[in-house]
Formats: sequence, structure tokens, C-alpha cells
Amino acid sequence: MIIKVFLADDHRLFRDGLKRILAETADIVVVGEASDGIDALEKMHLGGWDVALLDVNMPGMNGLEVLKRIMNDDAKHQILMLSTYHEDEYAIRTIRAGASAYLTKNSPTDLLISVIRRLSKGGRYIDPELAEKLLFDLGPTSAILPHSTLSDREFNVLKLIAAGVSLTEISQKLGLSSKTVSTYRARVLEKMNMQNNAQLVRYVTEHDLLE
Repeated sequence: MIIKVFLADDHRLFRDGLKRILAETADIVVVGEASDGIDALEKMHLGGWDVALLDVNMPGMNGLEVLKRIMNDDAKHQILMLSTYHEDEYAIRTIRAGASAYLTKNSPTDLLISVIRRLSKGGRYIDPELAEKLLFDLGPTSAILPHSTLSDREFNVLKLIAAGVSLTEISQKLGLSSKTVSTYRARVLEKMNMQNNAQLVRYVTEHDLLE
């Protein structure tokens, strides 16, 4: 059986490299691609794919938002989330949103291909250490951590602020107006009971949320 893959990532070099890797397999073929979240959502709605590979961070609409909208249409979709982020927080958010798997972009090629094949058969993949965290570390103590109360978009803004990205650059990166980004920042500060960016940076560093 040929596994039809849809690929969404805003870096063309990464997409081209991944297509070359998958082209070397006899049972996997890339049938579509997109460079931003909005385009990805439109094309994925057309169907014709078995497994979708989505980048977590894309302009216009991030991968998590695309994932949620697609899963609202059909919870049986098989979606593998890819990210440069190593921390568990991103992986947990994608799994909770319905992703069948989460891999970082530096994962071994053999693992990526193996996961795609597993998903094509209706399976799922989760890193053993992450599975343990989901089972044991997401109890009451974890639930009250300030960053766990943030929406996916707010958490993304928090990360970018902590990384030193200006509000203007965040606006361009996420495809949002400067006013909207400022609103997200204000919500983050309010929910986390903080007053300024310096406090946010300190919190992200102390909780090991940096990339």
C-alpha cells in the first residue's frame, strides 16, 4: 500500500529535504504541501492524504490551530506534528489536541519513516519519557503552573517574547496585527500575574521552557 503524505512547513529547504528522504522509500509518496497554516488547512480539507506532517510554528495559522480544526472535522485523521522545540510542553499540547505523534526535526530519519508507517495503519507514537510525564506529571501540581493556563496562541507568544523577539517581529511571524499581539501579551501577563517581559523571561528560563 502506498502511503500518501501531506507536508506543511514554512521552510522550503526543509520541505525539499524531507521530500527527497521520503522519495527513497517504496511505500511513501508526498501528494501535497503547503508553506503556511491557512494554505495547509485549505488543502487538507480537500483530502487525498493518509498522514499529514505539520510544523508547529507556521505563519498565518500555526500548526496547533490547523490540527484542532482538522480534528474537529474528523477525529480519525492521522497527523504527525514536527517542531524544533524539544520541551515536553509543546508535545503535550499537540497530543492533547489530537495529534497521533510528535517528533522534533532532529529525530532520526528511520524513526520518522517508522512513525509515518505506524500512523498509516491507524497507530500512534509517543516518546516513552513523554508518555510517563503524561501519566504521572500532569496532576494537580502541574495543572496550577501559570503557563499551563495559557491558550496555545498565548503560549506561543510567551515563548517568542522570552526568546527576545519584538512585538513587531511576532506580529509578522504569526501573521497578526500589532494590536492583536499586544492583546495576547497583556493576557499572558494577566494570567501569569506578572508585570513585564523580564519576569516572563525569568519564568520561562526557570521552568526550562526555552527551545
